[in-house]
Amino acid sequence: MATPALDVFQVIGDPSRRKMLSLLCDDRLTINSIADHFDMSRPAVSKHVKILHHAGFISIEDSGRERYCTLKKDGFDALKSWLSYFDEFWNSKLKKLESLIDDKLPN
Repeated sequence: MATPALDVFQVIGDPSRRKMLSLLCDDRLTINSIADHFDMSRPAVSKHVKILHHAGFISIEDSGRERYCTLKKDGFDALKSWLSYFDEFWNSKLKKLESLIDDKLPN
């Protein structure tokens, strides 16, 4: 059965998942290392890791008996695209406002 697409804002909406992403900024970590930073069960941490993985925010690599998590660019691309749209929207509005102000100011 296919995994349903996850909304990136639901994925990053959870404070635990945001903290996991922050932890992975410095280096790849094992799931056990990630779990050490949380007051929740190992299965709960694994569930969050799985959500981050399916949303494209992290990759998981098996190395011996350990599973290493690493940040990926894919999940962040959707966020960047969404934010970019609103950056362009507001830049356009501010340029129009600037033009109106310039037209009203005496020379």
